[in-house]
Amino acid sequence: MPNLPPWGGLEPRLGNNPLVIAVPRATEHVVLDMAMSQFSFGALETYKARGEQLPVVGGFDLDGELTHDPGAIEAANRILPAGFWKGSGLALMLDLLSTLLSGGKATHQIAADSLKETGLSQVFLVFDPRVIDRESDSARVVDQIIQAVLDATPASDQPVRYPGQRTMEIRKRNLAEGIPVEPDVWELIQAI
Repeated sequence: MPNLPPWGGLEPRLGNNPLVIAVPRATEHVVLDMAMSQFSFGALETYKARGEQLPVVGGFDLDGELTHDPGAIEAANRILPAGFWKGSGLALMLDLLSTLLSGGKATHQIAADSLKETGLSQVFLVFDPRVIDRESDSARVVDQIIQAVLDATPASDQPVRYPGQRTMEIRKRNLAEGIPVEPDVWELIQAI
């Protein structure tokens, strides 16, 4: 549904639809899974529930000012596109491509009621994963590129990462230690 304002606009007209690109590797795959906004709505909810500010600006408040306050962003319903105008442009192009390729509805045509979302436009491109096996030239090229990224000098005390690396680390930790759940959410689950 429309939940991302176009750059320079006040009301949502674009979708915060994800762009997901995955490149298989023999070890940990490279996976970019990003919404078109600086922060997902789930992240806004999590920061707000914890009473925390966002680490970088994430949207506009009711006065049209950029803010770190997740509650103010939700109240204004003006989440910041990732990459400012570039993210807004990418969201529009993804909407155009998926609508034209699938023949489904454009984001602005989708009902605000999630129970009435029908005819959505979705596009999936999949390549045969056997093309990139452990012994192929493609696999070596992917590994060389990832290693070159990881070998870059860190700009801070945080390590250089590739897309999906942190997710894989979290997955390993969750498998070993269990999945962390916010205490308030856990209470709601137990009450059901």
